[in-house]
Amino acid sequence: MNNNEKLYPRQITAKVEDALLDTPVVFICGPRQSGKTTLVRQFTNEKRPYLTLDDQTTLLAARHDPVGLIRSFPNAVIDEVQRAPELLLAIKRAVDEGRRPGRFLLTGSANIMVLPSVADSLAGRMEILPLLPLAQSEIEGCRTNCLDALFCGDIPRISSDGSGVTLHQRVLAGGYPEVLTRPTARRRTAWGKHYVDALIQRDVRDIAAIDKVEHLPRLLRCISQVAGQLCNYSQLGGQIGMDHKTTQKYLAVFEQMYLLKRLEVWSGNHLNRLVKAPKVQFLDSGLLSILLNLSEIILPQDGKVFGRVLETFVYGEILKQIAWAEGDYRLMYYRDKDKYEVDFVLENQAGTLIGIELKAAASVSKSDLSGLRRFRQVAREAFQLGIVMYDGTETLPLGDGFWAVPIGILWGVKG
Repeated sequence: MNNNEKLYPRQITAKVEDALLDTPVVFICGPRQSGKTTLVRQFTNEKRPYLTLDDQTTLLAARHDPVGLIRSFPNAVIDEVQRAPELLLAIKRAVDEGRRPGRFLLTGSANIMVLPSVADSLAGRMEILPLLPLAQSEIEGCRTNCLDALFCGDIPRISSDGSGVTLHQRVLAGGYPEVLTRPTARRRTAWGKHYVDALIQRDVRDIAAIDKVEHLPRLLRCISQVAGQLCNYSQLGGQIGMDHKTTQKYLAVFEQMYLLKRLEVWSGNHLNRLVKAPKVQFLDSGLLSILLNLSEIILPQDGKVFGRVLETFVYGEILKQIAWAEGDYRLMYYRDKDKYEVDFVLENQAGTLIGIELKAAASVSKSDLSGLRRFRQVAREAFQLGIVMYDGTETLPLGDGFWAVPIGILWGVKG
């Protein structure tokens, strides 16, 4: 994990290959330094050269003569395309004139699809594939997806990890490749500060009109304090003198840059009993740990904080597996007015539901099933399975469709 030159296999690669065979434009989206450039460079060749809009000359051409640039490169890999959204209209024109698959492979560190002109211009012409920071299975070099197995009724069992990396270490490190090369908390913190500053100074200005850019780092740290909790915009903004509408706008910018995401509540047909507010979740536990100034000394001593950051860690791991899964899954959470909760709810296209409760301990008690039992009552026949994911090593039945399953199934499963 400390080798700067290490090339991690990305499990989304097969989906990129397939998309290039039948789609004119493929867009790889995800946060900066998540590995997008390393991935797409594998698909460059003489007929599909590499361009990056982080290069000032290329950026100038893309902004001032996008049609001319695309005529000069009728097939290309184009990195950081959010820096010149006008380029996408030129790409649309080129694709409409010659609708061949695999013409353009794009990357973006911001979600340009929220711009109506972009979404409309490339509808039906582009496939979007997310690339988040490294999954633990990618770090370990194993191919696994427990989500498909769970919906098929197969309860995974963990294999011998063998790496010697503790759960606390995994949670603190997260998945950014650059962080994995930095062995000390001080060096990781220095990286995190530079990373956030660079995003705000470079990318925010490209994607949004922000009046008070200097508030963004402070707001991000405020959000880190309530990660995994229900979103109260007025309370968040009040800490730094912002109204709730501005707070919502700025939070949406962080979401657009793939730093965090709002996790929606599962509703079903019982809206009168459910809490509708979304939770705010960071997409990487390593970045969250940096913002919270956590270390291997502090984290194990504070069970409440560890539980929150562990939830972020598992949330990110599930999102990554959704990206390359065979099935199409939606991720939510459950909470009702009686305060029964389930950390994560997975739903497939058929509407079948799996509840996942997370526990930062090596054992499971009867009380850990209370939220899952209520969720099963509400979900009725749509409920397939309830899982308590815990810091143990054995997969064990708990009766009535409930299981205790190690967190390690996310990266190490027996074949």
